[in-house]
Amino acid sequence: MLRLGSYLLWRKKWALLVGLSLLPSSMAAFGHVTVNPKEAPAGSYAKLTFRVPHGCDGSPTTRLRVQIPEGATSVKPMVHPLWEIETVKKPLQTPFESHGRMVTETVAEVIWSGGVLPDEFMDEFSLNLKLPDRPGETLAFPVIQECKEGIYRWIQVAQPGEDPHSLPEPAPLLKLTGGSDSHGHSHGHGHSHGHTTP
Repeated sequence: MLRLGSYLLWRKKWALLVGLSLLPSSMAAFGHVTVNPKEAPAGSYAKLTFRVPHGCDGSPTTRLRVQIPEGATSVKPMVHPLWEIETVKKPLQTPFESHGRMVTETVAEVIWSGGVLPDEFMDEFSLNLKLPDRPGETLAFPVIQECKEGIYRWIQVAQPGEDPHSLPEPAPLLKLTGGSDSHGHSHGHGHSHGHTTP
């Protein structure tokens, strides 16, 4: 119950940030947070790297929050020197068994904080996760970039008929390709762990 309450509070905070992003911003973005790779096999384990190319109008970045899309599980952020890592978890609609135990929750958001990334430098933040088995779908990873002064909300997704390049603060996107196969389900050790996810 405590975990569910924390997740609901987290959702309210994200809703507030999304609402604020619709307000006019005095900051002109000349480069946005992106994810690499841009494509990955549906149902596979993948390492995703989020690149932060600049601060907020000259102000250094001090916090990066990455929201994990529905259906992605087994999220494991990479340790980043001088930065602290926090995860916000949410209950799974459909729990699944992994390594002999039931998994009932997953990571909803990964937060790196406590470091300082000057505006004149860039950096990358990585995580590993299992992608949903939905070939052809494009996943959005909303990112909140907080600075000593200012904030960018990379959360916008183009609607049908809308030019994605016209968005001032677009969310990083990842396209799910092909279908699941045994070679795509590795944790990077060359073998599958044989469990299923919703």
